Amino acid sequence: MRRTLHVEPLSAASFGAFGSVIDTASAREIYPINHGTSLRFNALATVDCASLEGVPIVSIFRAEPRARPLKIQQLERHPLGSQAFMPLGTAPYLIVVSESLSALPRAFLASCSQGINLFRGTWHHALLALEARSDFLVIDRIGAGDNCDDGELSNPVWID
Repeated sequence: MRRTLHVEPLSAASFGAFGSVIDTASAREIYPINHGTSLRFNALATVDCASLEGVPIVSIFRAEPRARPLKIQQLERHPLGSQAFMPLGTAPYLIVVSESLSALPRAFLASCSQGINLFRGTWHHALLALEARSDFLVIDRIGAGDNCDDGELSNPVWID
């Protein structure tokens, strides 16, 4: 029997068990800077990378668009640090996360103005760009130790 995931809109409340949503709506602290010409939406996520003397790095990932239906079979996690993604384009994208490889994953639709910061150890699917090739600013950890575990879901799921 084919299991199909319901795609939920991304929000801080719905995503809270897996990480932080990076957007202006999630800001708890906002204040003017630069002589009042800008607003700072402060501390939207925390970079967690200090394990084994890791350091934060900034990269750009380019994801090719995926056509639906999508078969979700493999996930990965980063046990030594968080991983943040902020889209640089105008297309929405999907996020698939799970508590474990045996649990039913959850799927979230993110707008082009929403980024995410996955907590350390959160199982997630690779980037799922939808409408166009999409670039993402990524902040994660580099350093000693193996920081990427790959795994296969005990029962694959689909996103229509």
